Amino acid sequence: MAVAGAGVVKPVWPEDKRAIVNSPANITDPLVLFMPSGKRGRFPVGTPVLDAARQLGVYVESVCGGRATCGRCQVEVQEGNFAKHKIVSSNDHISPKGAKEERYERVRGLPERRRLSCSAQILGDLVVDVPQDTVINAQTIRKDADTRVIARDSAIHMCYVEIEEPDMHNPSGDLDRLKIALMKDWGLNSLDFDFHLLPQVQGILRKGNWTATAAIHKDADSETARVISLWPGLKNEAYGLACDIGSTTIAMHLVSLLSGRVAASSGTSNPQIRFGEDLMSRVSYVMMNPDGREGMTVAVREAISGLVDKVCAEGNVQRNDILDCVFVGNPIMHHLFLGIDPTELGGAPFALAVSGAVHIKASDIGLKLNQGARLYMLPCIAGHVGADAAAVTLSEGPHRQDEMMLIVDVGTNAEIVLGNRQRVVAASSPTGPAFEGAEISGGQRAAPGAIERVRIDPDTLEPKYRVIGSELWSDEPGFLDSVQATGVTGICGSGIIEVVAEMYLAGIISEDGVVDGGLCARSPRVTANGRTFSYVLKEGEPRITITQTDVRAIQLAKAALYAGTKLLMEKQHTDHVDRIHFAGAFGSFIDPKYAMVLGLIPDCDLDKVSAVGNAAGAGARMALLNRGYRREIEETVSRIEKIETALEPRFQEHFVYAMALPNKIDPFPKLSAAVKLPPRKTVSEDGIAGDAAPRRRSREGHAARRGRG
Repeated sequence: MAVAGAGVVKPVWPEDKRAIVNSPANITDPLVLFMPSGKRGRFPVGTPVLDAARQLGVYVESVCGGRATCGRCQVEVQEGNFAKHKIVSSNDHISPKGAKEERYERVRGLPERRRLSCSAQILGDLVVDVPQDTVINAQTIRKDADTRVIARDSAIHMCYVEIEEPDMHNPSGDLDRLKIALMKDWGLNSLDFDFHLLPQVQGILRKGNWTATAAIHKDADSETARVISLWPGLKNEAYGLACDIGSTTIAMHLVSLLSGRVAASSGTSNPQIRFGEDLMSRVSYVMMNPDGREGMTVAVREAISGLVDKVCAEGNVQRNDILDCVFVGNPIMHHLFLGIDPTELGGAPFALAVSGAVHIKASDIGLKLNQGARLYMLPCIAGHVGADAAAVTLSEGPHRQDEMMLIVDVGTNAEIVLGNRQRVVAASSPTGPAFEGAEISGGQRAAPGAIERVRIDPDTLEPKYRVIGSELWSDEPGFLDSVQATGVTGICGSGIIEVVAEMYLAGIISEDGVVDGGLCARSPRVTANGRTFSYVLKEGEPRITITQTDVRAIQLAKAALYAGTKLLMEKQHTDHVDRIHFAGAFGSFIDPKYAMVLGLIPDCDLDKVSAVGNAAGAGARMALLNRGYRREIEETVSRIEKIETALEPRFQEHFVYAMALPNKIDPFPKLSAAVKLPPRKTVSEDGIAGDAAPRRRSREGHAARRGRG
């Protein structure tokens, strides 16, 4: 493994997969059946139901890493005699609610018969149902490659040669004569061979009647080329993989190394989600479970192996024809894919095991491609700004232009890059999972049935919305028929951004994010909710409301991202940005106008704000097809200045100002020219509206307060 400052990492791959268990199960242990998947297994008494689900590969979502705070891991125990499965299931076979579960039920509410699987423990045979309203992993994934043309100079070259036949007068071996032919025809004077080829050379040359095609691997900064594969006769095609391992999704492209053509693309959810929704939950899982790192490494490699099967089938390509691959990912995904324990990334100083580019054979980690296939991983920029951010930088090229470009990858840990050809700075900002639907009362991942677009009439306060899977708005004829298959199940990240921004534009919330309770008398959409107020986005089942707590969660998330951006702008000594690019799958669904109204990004001409899709995947494809880009990004990353937001004294100040919509002190003249922003007003924490000066409470406010009970 050619990595500066790193040792050899023991590979773990699906073929070597072992069950991840707390202790060995035996025939006397309780039998647990999960429905509707039908997966079953025996587990020792005291095993948390969530752990049992994970061991069997049953998807049960857990945002909080098993702390009984998110409520996403709800399950139901089915009671009765299930003769077909030889199970008698009873609520007596599961532990009573403990303090954590009771606290959750008291604060957030828990539907009848529901249990939190992270807290509930197995005491006897069980049939456990995973309710479909909690299974939201079948998310919408953008997987297609962009259409950019990339100049080709890959690390792999296919070299056809004719070799002199042996005779009694020339004692040189077949391998030596192959070297001479490659030197003569292709100028390869310094050449090595992969060891696995030595037993094959003679048979290949004779099968090809003394003609052969050699796959030559040579990095841009390498003096020596290597023959990594050999075919008899003419072989006129070779393929590579470009893969972006995201914490939520994995996207892969199968690319012709000779033509640059994308032969196939595919995407899938990252199965590590079952170990923890966000990155820190996964690090916590590793810290608390001795087999945690291995389990997550197995899971992600298994998913990648499955994607290889998919793209090969779609592109009609054999695995043996894949000779090179480029992988990118955030630092924790990077480490887990390589089999490295990410624990050090869980706290300051967020030390990476390896920050430079990684050059290994694909077989070093058990990836079954051509036996000589190489694997390259882009360098990480910093402890929480990874190889994916490096790939985005390579793709979008702020370091190649004069304009000040801001690149934002919105996620649970947002990655921010700001710069131009003079200087590039980067940081990460802990936005949390709110933009992915977690911590929001009606939130969910982007899946069919999720609300993704919202508009609110400022006069009537009536909403309309669109859901994933339908092109119709909710007030259009035929909408109910168009969503009959999925229903309206919740609201995803893009919808959350839009509904909060629309609530602000309609005057439902103040610039400080407080829901105006005085509007209760004007519209039934604004309702009392204890000591605060909520906005009813959808009536019926499920009833979807935007609560004061939801608005606060979005404010906290967007303030963290904006504060990180402001720090980078200060480092660049600039008060503006010329261009903003949203990277990542989620960024493709964000409407720039609403992102700016919310104060997620700084003021900018709206036509200069764009979504660049899976730019990390595009950067990986660039590094796959042109080895010069590998050298470019390695040099660029070495010059990027890393800003640690946690150590910056002004971060908190920027954060406080950024809690307001769009911002407490920053002007937004370009946004104001394009969108009519509401006049500033204050609303007290109990939802009573006012202007900048103190005034008496309105009669509507008094009525709203009296009507809360």
